[in-house]
Amino acid sequence: MAEIKSIVSVGMADTVGAGMTAIFWFYMATLLDAEQYGEIHYFLGIAGIAYAISLIGTQNTVTVFTAKNFKIEPTLYFLTLVITSVSAIILALIFYRLDISLIVFGFILSELSIGYLLGRKNYIGYSKYVLTQKCLTLGVGIGFYFLFGVDGIIYGLALSYIHFIIIFFKIFNRSKINFSLLKSRFGFVRDNYFYSLSIGFRTQIGKLIIVPLLGFSILGNYALALQVVAVLMMFSNIIFKYLLSQEASNILHDRLKKFTILISVGISALGIIFLPLAITSVFPKYILAVDAIRIMSLAVIPSTISLLYTSKLLSLENSKTVLIGKLISVITMIVGIVILSDFLDLIGIAIAFVLSATVEATYLIYQNKINIGEKNG
Repeated sequence: MAEIKSIVSVGMADTVGAGMTAIFWFYMATLLDAEQYGEIHYFLGIAGIAYAISLIGTQNTVTVFTAKNFKIEPTLYFLTLVITSVSAIILALIFYRLDISLIVFGFILSELSIGYLLGRKNYIGYSKYVLTQKCLTLGVGIGFYFLFGVDGIIYGLALSYIHFIIIFFKIFNRSKINFSLLKSRFGFVRDNYFYSLSIGFRTQIGKLIIVPLLGFSILGNYALALQVVAVLMMFSNIIFKYLLSQEASNILHDRLKKFTILISVGISALGIIFLPLAITSVFPKYILAVDAIRIMSLAVIPSTISLLYTSKLLSLENSKTVLIGKLISVITMIVGIVILSDFLDLIGIAIAFVLSATVEATYLIYQNKINIGEKNG
């Protein structure tokens, strides 16, 4: 019963929260043309890369160490904030846009705070913070658009993370910065950092590559397709967040994992068959995204498998295997976009997206079989 309540608590927050995020971006898609939509996501992609570079203390790192009661959070938070400040200044000087710098801080506040709440198994607190942020996304994000136009959207999104500062104050009040703790777990922190960095590049690098190759309009259609895939991945991400802290505490859930894979197959079929029909009628400006959504929906299955193996490996502090899998995925994504988009445009990008997810899942499955064979041998 406790397991069900915990999953429901995380699940409700993520489901409702992701729904609010989807509503926000889908609503923006009805107001903006594909080129404007693509330009916003281009700058968010730049902010996403800066955020990934700055995030020394990743969410997974904080979750695992907090679950193990290893009080390293203040040290990781301090280092991350210092690097984030440098990144924010650089972005402001290069692009002359304060909104990009502000949202990088917002991403950082959210990521570290959520890692801490999940590590503490404070699923109720997690729900409250996440839902507050999503409500602010809708209220402030849309409000700023109508007050200041397209230029106000990113400012509104940045402000939606402001309440996570409360967690930071709590962390620094309860524990002190201790670099010796970081030294003793440097390998795990390092590997998780590069793993998170590779995720950031896989998620955002496509946006930065697409613009010089195909322009903002194609990026706008791709960004809408990505938002649909994010909705399809909600269930799998909920299970991952629950499993990571559980498995870090040596609590296994094999039956739940099998159930999750079966559900992901059904969700993928939903994305292939039904969702494109809705896109055609609701977003006529984004007709190019329809076929991309059909193809990218296939990525739900391998992406879910990767999340389940990632949870298992990170709980054992085996972040090296996870890192290599993600790096292979990133390389596949970049090469695939450059080659396939040349003659298939958005369809080629969608195929590259699926290939990158499939390659990562295949690698993690293979490594898991090797590890099992070594133990049995």
